[in-house]
Amino acid sequence: MKGLKIIVLAKQVPDTRNVGKDAMKADGTVNRAALPAIFNPEDLNALEQALRIKDKNPGTTVTLLTMGPGRAAEIIREGMYRGADNGYLLTDRAFAGSDTLATSYAISCAIKKLEYDIIIAGRQAIDGDTAQVGPQVAEKLGLPQVTYAEGIDKITKNKIIIKRRLERGVETVSTTLPCVITVNATAPECRPRNAKYLMKYKHAKTVTELQGTAEDYIKLHEDRPYLRIPELSVADVQADLHWLGLAGSPTKVKTIENVVFAAKEAKQLTSDQKDLDWLMGELMANHTLG
Repeated sequence: MKGLKIIVLAKQVPDTRNVGKDAMKADGTVNRAALPAIFNPEDLNALEQALRIKDKNPGTTVTLLTMGPGRAAEIIREGMYRGADNGYLLTDRAFAGSDTLATSYAISCAIKKLEYDIIIAGRQAIDGDTAQVGPQVAEKLGLPQVTYAEGIDKITKNKIIIKRRLERGVETVSTTLPCVITVNATAPECRPRNAKYLMKYKHAKTVTELQGTAEDYIKLHEDRPYLRIPELSVADVQADLHWLGLAGSPTKVKTIENVVFAAKEAKQLTSDQKDLDWLMGELMANHTLG
């Protein structure tokens, strides 16, 4: 089978898994400066599925597409360190404030400028938890979609067989290519960085990141085109401004409340039999056991 062209949709998100009291600003927005920016976890699961297809099908290319500010180029490099071939950063001030509808519109406009056989994304991002962008992209592109994917069993010339993890079991489905797939966190974790790829792509940068760098880096990028991370603007993807940003976002957040759980009482236990008996009694009393 000939090599496939795979696009992986990825997002740089604040690490909301470790939220503290400073995670929210007074106006109710996320204090991104107080939270480290990370590669969205389920997008890493999606990347691993793409890389597994690449391993089995010589000639396959994996392209990362992310939308965000300039610093989001970091997750494109992270993907390349793990085996992706290249990536595009969709960035423009006009994208600011986009909800899932505006985001999926911008991403679909960018995808139309690229070649693809399969589009793979994580089920949802941890900063929004909506699970809407992947399906909305599929609808805007008029492509079949498979959600909650846990593994890709087989790919033929024009069909793909996918295992889905549902609430009450596992289901195997097939669809035609091209298609959109969203991947669960129950799918295999992404492989770690590869030292060879790290050395190859550690100087990969966008045009904006190259501004102000030494002439040596500019010459390096001229000699090694694979180090260039292209930036796509609204004009590049020919998007309609009315469907972007706040203007194109029907979702309005009324209030956001920062809830931080704190332990009211803590008891330190030892391996003493009395402590173990007490613990067993507590677990049985609240029906955790028994």
